Amino acid sequence: MRGNDDQQGALYSYINPEERIPRNHPLRRIRVLMDSALQELSEHFDELYAQRGRPSIAPERLLRALLLQVLYSIRSERQLMEQVDYNLMYRWFVGLKPDDKIWDVTVFTKNRDRMLEGEISQRLLAAVVAAARGEQLLSEEHFTVDGTLIEAWASRKSFVPKDPPPAKGTGSGGAKLLRDTHESTTDAEARLYKKSTAAEALPSYLGHILIENRNGLVVAACATQSSTTAEREAALAMLDGCGRKPETITEHTGAITLGADKLYQDGKFIKELRRRKIIPHVAEYAEGKNGWKNSLLPDERNSEGFAISQRKRKLVEMVFGWAKLDRCLRQLKFRGTKKIDWFFQFVAMAANLVRLTKLIPAV
Repeated sequence: MRGNDDQQGALYSYINPEERIPRNHPLRRIRVLMDSALQELSEHFDELYAQRGRPSIAPERLLRALLLQVLYSIRSERQLMEQVDYNLMYRWFVGLKPDDKIWDVTVFTKNRDRMLEGEISQRLLAAVVAAARGEQLLSEEHFTVDGTLIEAWASRKSFVPKDPPPAKGTGSGGAKLLRDTHESTTDAEARLYKKSTAAEALPSYLGHILIENRNGLVVAACATQSSTTAEREAALAMLDGCGRKPETITEHTGAITLGADKLYQDGKFIKELRRRKIIPHVAEYAEGKNGWKNSLLPDERNSEGFAISQRKRKLVEMVFGWAKLDRCLRQLKFRGTKKIDWFFQFVAMAANLVRLTKLIPAV
């Protein structure tokens, strides 16, 4: 018998949105982990908001919505508001009821900027890392570092000579560099940069990630302006921020190692690692190639740990691949180093949440 194509909508629905989400849906476990991290930041949220006045968007809901934007590759806040409005699963994840009115996109972006001032993404990443440490999923001795180019929301054609021109003798070694003489009218902090000689120089920033080698979880992340030294400088800063202090390292605690690619094969960088009692496991150049020099000692180069660290380098590439394959990290719509850094750390936190759902057994 043919069914009726009845177009009259029901006045009420008695099915709870919680019942509509499959029990094995990955968003369920991600929300549990996210809510746990947000709970750690509850007191800090109180400091960001006034005690009186009109209620704003709950920071927990705003951050869950941003997490959806990363996980489902939603390109803009306007599209995000549209999809949260009609997608019942998104409403459930964010914490909205089916009848709740969706936020205006301008109000949403202004409240997101409040999260920027409070360094919320940095705190969220730290909370997720602490949760992974509580589950004994982290290596405290073996790490890998790498950087990736983040295309800025600007065009090469937007670069024009600075007005007024820079003073004589500025730049590296007193020479004028392109970044000293030109800047983008769209994003003044973006720089023309390329990571390989064969690539085209693009308006860009650099994103940096430090992972632990046991499960490939991100323990530190940041974004900086593009430069030839930025990756090494960021690596040292991240190690100082999350690693063990040199004075606490003994023969009983185990040696700390750092794996990296050839871009980190620099004498000054290797020296700084040794000063921090970190064993460098940095890939080396072929002997005599282009006059580049290797700085590793024979025992560092020939150790069994060196080969293991080089094999583990693929873990950090997997994070970059996940974040840039079809997500908004390929080209960010934010402008300025501060906003790029904030969102890059938020994406790193999201990558950890996805990874933790596979590492922590389901209850």
